[in-house]
Parts: sequence; structure tokens; C-alpha cells
Amino acid sequence: MARSGLEVQQAVIKALFMREIKTRFGKYRLGYLWAVLEPAAHLMVLVVIFGFVMHRTMPDISFPVFLINGIIPYFMFSDITNRSIAAIDANQGLFNYRPVKPIDTVIARAILEFFIYLFVYIVLMTILWWLGEPVFFPNMVIFLATWCILLIFSTGIGLIFMVIGNLFPETEKFLPIVIKPFYFISCVMFPLHAVPKEYWPYLLWNPIVHIVELTRASVVVGYYSDGVSLNYIAIVALFVMFFGLAFYSCREEKMLTS
Repeated sequence: MARSGLEVQQAVIKALFMREIKTRFGKYRLGYLWAVLEPAAHLMVLVVIFGFVMHRTMPDISFPVFLINGIIPYFMFSDITNRSIAAIDANQGLFNYRPVKPIDTVIARAILEFFIYLFVYIVLMTILWWLGEPVFFPNMVIFLATWCILLIFSTGIGLIFMVIGNLFPETEKFLPIVIKPFYFISCVMFPLHAVPKEYWPYLLWNPIVHIVELTRASVVVGYYSDGVSLNYIAIVALFVMFFGLAFYSCREEKMLTS
């Protein structure tokens, strides 16, 4: 019985997903533990360096919980977009098989990053809960919706970056630099309400700010997140994904033959 195009694509993405796991973690002695150790080490360093100061400036909020719910969404966005740039070069030989398309490599990498950081998030939040930090998840629906939107938004940006990187190879070194400033302007290290309201219009155009603040509000009881909007990030994510798919569609044949 012949399979539909969607079933073929699902099989291709699953195979690429398993290949990415083995390629990234199979060669290390600790294997898949590196998926947790890398972001966990980054977080622990920041907690040690800034924990005392931030505890004094935000006495009503657990700083480790605050930081994890800011830095994990940012890492997910950054890694999905950056890894999408080199998706074609890393899988060039596979495009000799007709069912495999460049978009499949981006989707597989995005899904892998999503599950890696979801697993890391669950592990770290469980550790904090075990250590006595307040972890309540008062609004799980908002949390899940926000992270799904984050996945769509990041994948759309990843598609755009992949096409640009293929069209102009020299930009592969430049595009990751574009993402770096978002670390400092996305409320990763500070809450939105700590910024004077006259500057909010400059920050709130950034969807990552909304994602980070909504994630914190869905975890911390009473966390103040006025000014952010789930509808805004949903609209932006759909627009970015639509533009990414349209951009990719125009360049697909040339990417396969380049």
C-alpha cells in the first residue's frame, strides 16, 4: 500500500531526528547526559555569580526559578535558529534520496532541540523543587501554549536563516551574531517590571520578551507580567512561519541542485 506524502515526510523526519541524536551525543563518553550538563553548567555558574545580588533585588521571587524560566526559552530559540543555518551542509549527501528535503532537516533539528530543552527544564525544575524552591505551575495551559508558540517561531526563523545561509554562504558566520543581542534585551536576566515603563515599547516588540515573561508567570504564583500578550506572540509566530515557508518554497529547487 502506497504511503501518502505526509506519511513519507513523517518517516523522513523521524529518521533525521534519530540521526541527529546519534551524531550530536553518540560519540561522547557521557552520551546523552551532555544534553543536560551543558545548559545546567551555564545556569549553575550564573546562579552562583548573580544569585546573592538578585536575591536582594527580587526578594519575593526565587532567583534560580526566575533564571531557568528565562534562559531555557532563550537557549531553545538560539539553538534552533543557529543549528538551522548549517542544516543543508550537514545533510547534503541525504538529498540524493528524493523523499528527503531541506525543510525536513530543519524540522528534525527543531524538534530535537525542543525535546532536549524540555527534558533539561523538567530535570532542573525537579531539582529546585527537591531543594525546597517554590515551583507551583499555576497556569500549565499558558506554559504549554507559550512553548509551542516558541517552537513555531524558532522554526520559522530557522527556515529563513537556512535559506539566507544557502543563498549567501558568507552569512553563515554573521547570522548567529544577530541572535546574540537577544540575550540582553529579552528579560533573561531581569524582569520586565524592573524596566521603566517608558522603555517598554522598545522591548515589547521582541517576541522573546513575551515568551520569557509568560513562562515565568505560568510558573511563579503572583508574578507580575503586565504588558505581555499570548496573542501577540501567536500572530508573530504564524507570520514568521508563513514567511519562512514561502521563502523556502521559492528556493527549494535551487537548494537541492546547489
